[in-house]
Amino acid sequence: MLALNNVEVIYNDVILVLKGMSLEVPKGKIVALLGSNGAGKSTTLKAISGLLKPEDGEVTDGEIIFEGEKIHHLDAADIVRRGIFQVMEGRRVFEHLDVEQNLIAGSYTRKDRRNIRQDMEQVYTYFPRLRERRRQTAGYLSGGEQQMLAIGRALMARPKLMMLDEPSLGLAPLLVQEIFEIIQRINKEQGTTILLVEQNARLALEVADYAYIMENGRIVLEGEPATLKENADVREFYLGLNEVGKRKSYRDVKHYKRRKRWLS
Repeated sequence: MLALNNVEVIYNDVILVLKGMSLEVPKGKIVALLGSNGAGKSTTLKAISGLLKPEDGEVTDGEIIFEGEKIHHLDAADIVRRGIFQVMEGRRVFEHLDVEQNLIAGSYTRKDRRNIRQDMEQVYTYFPRLRERRRQTAGYLSGGEQQMLAIGRALMARPKLMMLDEPSLGLAPLLVQEIFEIIQRINKEQGTTILLVEQNARLALEVADYAYIMENGRIVLEGEPATLKENADVREFYLGLNEVGKRKSYRDVKHYKRRKRWLS
């Protein structure tokens, strides 16, 4: 469904962030994109969704192809109309609108207005708490409820590809588990293709069909989750486990340096 081929992104005409970035997202699958802060994960999503220009960024080389069409020259509105919807990091909601108004806003590009109410009921099925708070101003929701609303608003656009940027950020562990279970349900029940950017590698590898690991603007490792979980570098640096599978201390993980063969 989606392919990035040797994509380069530069900010302010001088800062090279993506350096020959390549990945593929098959239709109907969940693909995880993992990496440390500053690896270029969010920039990758913004390049796909056409959100680089407001930040003085641009794709300067390579191509981004969605369903056989090059889209890296399109603006964000055209990309949304083609079926790509990004859930931004930080639970971006329209704080002054209530929950239901936020959901309706997610459907603004749709032509089939008759089914909007039906789809809203589907969102409430996934997120019952949103139904309870449908008349509440979004700015007064908890962090977890705002994340649910952001995902629900994306569903209202009926996306072919939904991109999630750090959905677990700042949430309690039990709530994170609940949201990831719902992400899996959406993928299986709606057939929505998902590109997931996430620092919680353990959870991401549990739900993904395939995963890529980024470092310094390029892919350094990829494979099926089961294979990556057995990789010594992934286990130490991303899962925090030692060679016998025991949890490493925060100090050990913080100062861990990956093996040189990773980039060989």
